[in-house]
Amino acid sequence: MKQFLPSRLFVGLSSFEMMAMFRRGLFYAYLSIYLRHFLGLSVTETTLFATAPMITNIIFQTFVWGKISDRYQIRRSMIIAGEWLAAMGTIIVWYFHRQTSNPLTSGRIIIAGLAIIEIFWSMSNIGWSALISDVYNPSQRSRVQGQLASIGGLGRMLGVWSGGLLYDGLTRQYAGWGFFEGPLFFIASAVMVISTIPLFFMPEGGTGKQALNAGQTEIQPDRLDSSSIFWLFLAAMVLVNFGRNAIAIILPQYLVMESGLGISSRALGKVVNIQSASIIICGLVVGKLAGRFGDKKLLLAGITTAIAALLTLAISMRIEMIYLANFIRGATDVIIMATSYSLASVLIPPARRARLFSFYNATFFLSWGLAGTLVSGPLIDLLLATGHHPVFAYRASFVAAAVITTSGLIPLGILWRRLTER
Repeated sequence: MKQFLPSRLFVGLSSFEMMAMFRRGLFYAYLSIYLRHFLGLSVTETTLFATAPMITNIIFQTFVWGKISDRYQIRRSMIIAGEWLAAMGTIIVWYFHRQTSNPLTSGRIIIAGLAIIEIFWSMSNIGWSALISDVYNPSQRSRVQGQLASIGGLGRMLGVWSGGLLYDGLTRQYAGWGFFEGPLFFIASAVMVISTIPLFFMPEGGTGKQALNAGQTEIQPDRLDSSSIFWLFLAAMVLVNFGRNAIAIILPQYLVMESGLGISSRALGKVVNIQSASIIICGLVVGKLAGRFGDKKLLLAGITTAIAALLTLAISMRIEMIYLANFIRGATDVIIMATSYSLASVLIPPARRARLFSFYNATFFLSWGLAGTLVSGPLIDLLLATGHHPVFAYRASFVAAAVITTSGLIPLGILWRRLTER
């Protein structure tokens, strides 16, 4: 079989990651503001643009694409197909959201359309997660994930900066122009297609193929099936990710709110990119930190630091402290993502890699919207409805997010004890 050089493989993976994160930063950093302040949806409704799509994503990852990927051991093909179909769907969503004069209906069309698009993106997500474990052994995964996160952070930074410029048409148009007239939809769609080009020069992946590192060792399926360790780990990650990501959708709304900090869309881009800069920096060193301290200790450090960042957002009204909190959040994003992925990849047997990674991915994907829909959004709307100041309402949601994240330390502590006993 033809040997695929690791350096060439990493170039392909990193190119895709950079463009994928560019597209996400470009499109999603400002979508919440567009839905809330341009189309007039409630805070809870705005969280649905992440919740509804992530639900369909996880359903199809778990019950459709994960099974297909494991049965036929295909990874790269699913990524390419998913991105192309999602690209076409994005243009269709823009078109239909312009076919009504009711702003609320337009917003709900976007949410419903993104939910359908996620069916195709879920193909890409599950293929990507399984492919990395296929081609790198356990000792390499934290380092590789950190490096990819760093490169992705650069792409995200460029995407957020570009999105800030396009949102109001370089300040020559009205706020929301980039979405309403379509440039943000069109560019995001084009980037999806372009991002798949490097993948055509990469191996398919799957166990038993040339993409799989023959030297890697995994936990055998019987060990996983005979214990609840993997599911206990997932329970911990659900609480951690739901807590720290509960503010992901509402934070931009809080920052641009006139009764609060009242920053501009460009200033918001700077705040978001502070987080991206931190991702870039931390991504370069997380592999070395994991090698020195171990994935378990580093994960614990990342979680406690994430709690500190949430509390900083809750008590501060100074923009300098917001910058600091977002820088910390960027570092914890990389640490938690890299170390938890590495731990999950060791607990998952190769033959069931795609299917079980869909459950692991669910702890991340669902947290971006569902936590906001079930916790942050309703809490803010309730406090606003009962006469509380908007700033108080948003800050209360940051405290609630910190409490949920802290609760994730309980199952994690039980997990560490069980692993020690084994």
